[in-house]
Amino acid sequence: MREPRFIAIEGPIGVGKTSLAHLLAEHFNARVVLDPADDNPFLEEFYRDQAKNALQAQLHFLLARFHQQAEFKQPDLFNRAVISDYIFAKDKIFAYQTLGDHDLGLYEEIFTILDRESVRPDLVIYLQAATETLWKRIRHRNRPSEREISREYIENINQAYNHFFFHYADTPLLVIRTTEIDFVTRKEDLDDLLKQIRQMRKGTQYYVPMSSGETLPDKN
Repeated sequence: MREPRFIAIEGPIGVGKTSLAHLLAEHFNARVVLDPADDNPFLEEFYRDQAKNALQAQLHFLLARFHQQAEFKQPDLFNRAVISDYIFAKDKIFAYQTLGDHDLGLYEEIFTILDRESVRPDLVIYLQAATETLWKRIRHRNRPSEREISREYIENINQAYNHFFFHYADTPLLVIRTTEIDFVTRKEDLDDLLKQIRQMRKGTQYYVPMSSGETLPDKN
């Protein structure tokens, strides 16, 4: 596989997507594109009362991500590599966790239309972590919009991500177990990941960082 020009990093809340996006962008001299989720005015209310605010929050996410994806259509975008901390399809993962059947019907119609216009990455990196690890990281960073998140919600989202990416086949996929890794402070961990990206082939590969002492087989 040629060196990817568009890498998208995915994973549940608190797994380290944005931190890794900035590190990879620095290495590849790439533009960073961040999920506009933090600008959602319904987010705090959603975490406080999901049933009441789910549809408004989810449609805001969907449209904000779509408008950002539209920038990928610009002719000069890929003169420079792009590192994103989300894929457009993530919106659907959350929608199926938060919306009732009635609202899902409307959401599906809108998502299907918009998804046709989204740009597929050359490589998706899926960061995995145990729910307890995610929960501790979220508590530690103490963002105002996340203070109402329940541990049960994190568990459900984590399971939904694992299910989604177990069946994912749209692009080459690199799955990374992150519980015992630190890309930010351990240079050897980052170097090992960069080596893995350069060696990436088609299909799905499972990567356990060398610091964990484990190895996993590829799935192609």
